[in-house]
Amino acid sequence: MNLLKLFTATALIFGIVSTSTAADYVIDKPGQHAYITFKASHLGFSYIIGHFEDFEGKFTHDAADPSNSSASITIQTNSLDSDHAERDKHLKGADYFDAAKYPEITFVSTGYSGGEEAGKLAGNVTIHGITKAVELDVNHIGEGKDPWGGYRSGFEGTVMLAAGDFGLPAWIGDVEVVVIVEGVRQ
Repeated sequence: MNLLKLFTATALIFGIVSTSTAADYVIDKPGQHAYITFKASHLGFSYIIGHFEDFEGKFTHDAADPSNSSASITIQTNSLDSDHAERDKHLKGADYFDAAKYPEITFVSTGYSGGEEAGKLAGNVTIHGITKAVELDVNHIGEGKDPWGGYRSGFEGTVMLAAGDFGLPAWIGDVEVVVIVEGVRQ
């Protein structure tokens, strides 16, 4: 009888493990382990570097079949911060992001190609009410158990966006966006 129980338990465990290795994660923004930064040219003389303070997101990571992986992020436009209050007020205003009219920037993935450690995450980004298909270069930073009994996984993604494609002044040119996320497995 004990042998039958052991065999059944082993079969159940093996069946659960082999059917899917996909795991769902919530981005650990409250623990300050996630960042969304941007870098844009300032008149060709220097760069403006900033970040968004308020965002949330989730992702699914499937190490066995990365093509099953996905991600979504919602950013509060009004949380833009370039460490210069007057510039931030201007960027959030009607001449640029128009945060009052377009309070959110969103990204929703549509597919992933590549391997476990690096690849391309395709998706739709909506900025200033305009949605465009984009492709982020993604690198897996690492994953494992954390000191609090949870399990985490982290990624970095980069993409170049043309400001003019999203109804922002075209003279801004390309804007480099870097997304670094650490997710807590649910």
